[in-house]
Amino acid sequence: MPPSNIVHIGSIPVGGDSPHILIAGPCVIENEAIVLETAAAIASIAQELKIPYIFKASYDKANRTSISSFRGLGLEAGLQILSKVKKEIGVPILTDIHEVQDVAAVADIVDVLQIPAFLCRQTDLLSAAAKSGCVVNVKKGQFLSPWDMSNVVKKLEEAGTKSICLTERGASFGYQNLVVDMRSLPVMRNLGYPVIFDATHSVQLPGGGGTCSSGQREFVAPLARAAAAVGCDGFFMEVHPQPEEALSDGPNMVRLQELRGLLLQLQVIWEVSRKGDFPSLT
Repeated sequence: MPPSNIVHIGSIPVGGDSPHILIAGPCVIENEAIVLETAAAIASIAQELKIPYIFKASYDKANRTSISSFRGLGLEAGLQILSKVKKEIGVPILTDIHEVQDVAAVADIVDVLQIPAFLCRQTDLLSAAAKSGCVVNVKKGQFLSPWDMSNVVKKLEEAGTKSICLTERGASFGYQNLVVDMRSLPVMRNLGYPVIFDATHSVQLPGGGGTCSSGQREFVAPLARAAAAVGCDGFFMEVHPQPEEALSDGPNMVRLQELRGLLLQLQVIWEVSRKGDFPSLT
């Protein structure tokens, strides 16, 4: 893998030769109890496995398929819960932003502002995030090539930040389907910044449920293992105690009770890939 800058999320270094990180949590903030339960459980697993951990959940999902879909608890209530996670669980926080007007309030609470894939070319949102003082994680749009992300990086740099991470989450392949081009991981890392693999959104079937998206959870582990072999700086996974009852992205979220086993697999593969102990092709 080509080199990348090291970006710090709180005290956690990401990129370079640093250990891979885990960004994980429920898709959306459903209620305080589920958020705290999930955050505490994942933090315990990550601590046991010595994997640096960043909690993720969205206070608002502005890009739901249907007008009637659950979006979250909103800015004020959502940030209160995220603040509680940070205080009680003691981990950095990542959340999505959709509106420039939200950036200042969100940046006061969280460590990473995430730009959703659909919004990755929104110049005003990128600029506001870059000026916030937070790390900015940009999901590569389903409609973009990995090479196109150089323009996204340029926008962020011009707005004054180099605290950037880029995330692969699949590319549109016909209707209601995504595929992952593993070339995108080294291509985007060659832009100079850490690259994260989003193992759960990569198996999403956008709009596949008619009034909601569907997904293929059974392919999360194979794709994550492939990304670990290719090489990346971390993994993004949406995790839920009971995905079948989740209010958003249930079909592609990892079951909490299955997370530890998957992370153990990824650690083994990632360590081999990181060492580069492969026979020469010449």
